[in-house]
Amino acid sequence: MSTRDHMRSSRRREGYSPHRALSPPRRPPSPPRRHSSPPRRPRGSSLRSPSPAGSESSRGTARSAETANFSTSRKITVHRSFESMRLKPNLLRGIYSAGYYAPSPIQQHCVMPLIKKRDVIAQAQSGTGKTAMLAFVSLQIASPDSQAVQVLILSPTRELSKQTEGNIRSLGEYTTLKCLGCVGGNRVGEDMRALGKGGVHIVSGTPGRVFDMIQRGALDCRKLKTLIVDEADQMFGSGFKEQVYDIYRSMPADVQVALVSATLPDEVVEMSEKFMTDPVSVLVKRDGLSLDGIWQFYVDVEQEKWKFETLCDLYETLTITQAVIFCNTKRKVEWLTKKMTENGFTVMSMSGSMTQERRNEVMDSFRKGHSRVLIATDIWSRGIDVQHVSLVINYDVPNEQEAYLHRIGRSGRFGRKGVAITFVTSGDMGALRSIERFYGMQILELPSNVDDYL
Repeated sequence: MSTRDHMRSSRRREGYSPHRALSPPRRPPSPPRRHSSPPRRPRGSSLRSPSPAGSESSRGTARSAETANFSTSRKITVHRSFESMRLKPNLLRGIYSAGYYAPSPIQQHCVMPLIKKRDVIAQAQSGTGKTAMLAFVSLQIASPDSQAVQVLILSPTRELSKQTEGNIRSLGEYTTLKCLGCVGGNRVGEDMRALGKGGVHIVSGTPGRVFDMIQRGALDCRKLKTLIVDEADQMFGSGFKEQVYDIYRSMPADVQVALVSATLPDEVVEMSEKFMTDPVSVLVKRDGLSLDGIWQFYVDVEQEKWKFETLCDLYETLTITQAVIFCNTKRKVEWLTKKMTENGFTVMSMSGSMTQERRNEVMDSFRKGHSRVLIATDIWSRGIDVQHVSLVINYDVPNEQEAYLHRIGRSGRFGRKGVAITFVTSGDMGALRSIERFYGMQILELPSNVDDYL
């Protein structure tokens, strides 16, 4: 009798125990081994799932961000030090004060083309230094001699926009440049007054509020040098396309445009053709798009009703620093938060229905470690960097394949180890296989010794 058949018969005889959802023990993980022959390269971007050394299911290992292979549309000089980029002295001082010692690979490839005013399409995943790169470039391009807004960075969520603003303020500490966060949730009057005074050089905002400021005449884009669209895949694929285009039309014809995205669906390519002139493309090669150090597993819970018991069992079994649990709807977030609280867990939750002030409070509290568990919808899955998240649980299989990458990227940040576990019902198995095909990797069934991977 197979392990799966044994699990099912055990459930029928004795009732379900989440311990039985774990597959037979495997030996503890070894560091991923590099293979002399290249892994199979399927159609579409490839996200490799690290497998224990010696596993028969291993199809090659994920490459780390430090060794990722890039392809570019034209020959560019790769700068492996900040000094070689000839950045402003006060910006360089801010970079070193913030703890950066050398540029990450995406920074090595993209900073100089952007500084040289080239249009750029950059494929950059979360955790690669992408947000800091946007800050470097913005602070280098903007001039304190002008009182006009010179750089505009558009992000799909308030949290990502605020994170970008925070990076710019931190790295620009020794400059006289000013950055304004322009997002929904802020008071309209305050944004209008800040822009009306002049002296705001960089704006980091969400499309809705930025377009509102343009329509009100508070944000003058006539002297804008650079437009940066962050997380372009979400921006153009979730209803922001027309707003971004309306914002773009208020700018000078020769404005520099940069699109940054973890994935490059047709919507991004289509919009790049409208916005950009002879862009430099810096893309991760198909076998280089990865989240190295994140062990990806699934648990076959069979039915929705077994998910919660499985979750409780995992928390009794695992040693967790901090974890994020993703649900597909805010109603599920609210239900799960209540259920876990009733069972003695200290948890926090965040969804799009919260006020901006409350979301900021939750995020700040989670960063400070006041709670080990954050339950959230996909609004949290892009661009938010909490250093000590070791575990991501997909309580629901994500509705969109691209969301899987952004969710699990919350663990294993900057070379740390991390584990991503997806709960799969019988009806979800097809969606899980679709994610595997989309990224060209295999998600393994959860072993009983999963704590060894954390």
